[in-house]
Amino acid sequence: MSELRGLSSRSGSQRRKFSEDFKRNAVRLVVEEKYTFAAAAQAVGATAKSLRDWHQKYAPQPEPCGENATVDELREENKRLRRQLKRANWNAKS
Repeated sequence: MSELRGLSSRSGSQRRKFSEDFKRNAVRLVVEEKYTFAAAAQAVGATAKSLRDWHQKYAPQPEPCGENATVDELREENKRLRRQLKRANWNAKS
């Protein structure tokens, strides 16, 4: 995690700019290390909104359940798809 700090550039009152590698590493904290968005954002010095945007762009899409999926796997997929649909509907209204 400490390797993620200090990889942004900032001068004066300009917006902070993060490299693509920085963004991918920040997303990795959520995807692989199971950080919450808030905790990962705080760890890397970014906003949770920025991290969510990066996650949408860089996180691998989960594989859909196959025909031999367990009930628990199907429930998790259904939960994930409901969240995805809710976000899509919310973004469409904005």
